[in-house]
Amino acid sequence: MTRTLENLAPRGKVAHLTSVHPVFDTRIFHKEAATLAAAGYEVVLIAVTEHDTVERGVRVRAVPPASGRLRRMTATVVAMLRAALDERADVYHFHDPELIPVGLLLKLAGRRVIYDVHDDLPGQVLTKPWIHPRLRALVARSMVAVERLAGRLFDGVVVANPAHAARFPPTKTSTVRNLPRLEEFATAGDAVPYRERPRQVVYIGDLSRVRGTLEMVDAMALLPAESDVRLEIGGRFNEPELEDVCRRSPGWDRVTFLGWQSRPEVAAALARARVGLVLLHPVPHYSANYPVKLFEYMASALPVVASDLPLCREVVESAGCGLLVDPRDPAAIAGAIAWLLDHPAEAEAMGRRGWRMVHDRYSWTSEGQALLGYYERLLNAPAA
Repeated sequence: MTRTLENLAPRGKVAHLTSVHPVFDTRIFHKEAATLAAAGYEVVLIAVTEHDTVERGVRVRAVPPASGRLRRMTATVVAMLRAALDERADVYHFHDPELIPVGLLLKLAGRRVIYDVHDDLPGQVLTKPWIHPRLRALVARSMVAVERLAGRLFDGVVVANPAHAARFPPTKTSTVRNLPRLEEFATAGDAVPYRERPRQVVYIGDLSRVRGTLEMVDAMALLPAESDVRLEIGGRFNEPELEDVCRRSPGWDRVTFLGWQSRPEVAAALARARVGLVLLHPVPHYSANYPVKLFEYMASALPVVASDLPLCREVVESAGCGLLVDPRDPAAIAGAIAWLLDHPAEAEAMGRRGWRMVHDRYSWTSEGQALLGYYERLLNAPAA
């Protein structure tokens, strides 16, 4: 019999650890930790935040915020280790490369440890603005070696993208894709009839150069002067100078900046838009990734303007749910936006086709089951 969220018996205590992600990170808290808690596990999330709390059956244990990257990578990491040892969990599941030393020390203490790989870390290093360009290749190679060691020593590795699994031992590795929870968007697509919505475009997520933030703002200035189109942007700028550049762009006059958004606020923003943007640049760690944002737009029945990258193209063309563009070309982005807004019947049909595909193939329902099955196998196996 298939074990479901409801009939899976409690199996022990799980501690999730993150020193980088926000406490209510979608993958860590709302998907993985909440899924385990709903299945009967005792779950604690050790995260950088101000206060302890309990949400969705997950107990949050606060580690005080530290100012600056250096203190986060030293004092915060030490605080994470102390809190983790104090919890005496059956499984420790950590989400940040800088916590690999914590994972190794927990292994030395005889604990079961899982490393959750959200992204292509070696590929990401090649675009990090705070690493000197001459050092990036060396740091990337070092990260390959560190992750290879982690894969050998830890009990398990969970990867968010099948392409990342090849870097780790196949017998220890499970793919749990970062797909949307359909219940978050179940009513979002029908909140306002599509053709009654304002001529509004939306992007909510991390705001950085390689995610196309500047190009989407610049594209707004290239739409006809008489157009009433607006762009809603939600999230945080992770490069302060980028926010200054965006605000100086002529397109900023057509931007409504929402700041950070809660999950209900994300669903509401998508429900009032006509087009969703996902404009990842063609850098290595995006070219091999399925963008989560794409599936969230599809779950909200939004047509998309998406980067013409291999995995985006695979999804968008198979679903017929949007238009593909060069994400570095504001004119192409503006043209795609204008076409969708000027052809509402076709745009609405694209959104509905995407909605059907995400319900059929790309949701957290199957991924949550994969996570639970992986935990069951791990806890029934001897520790590494």
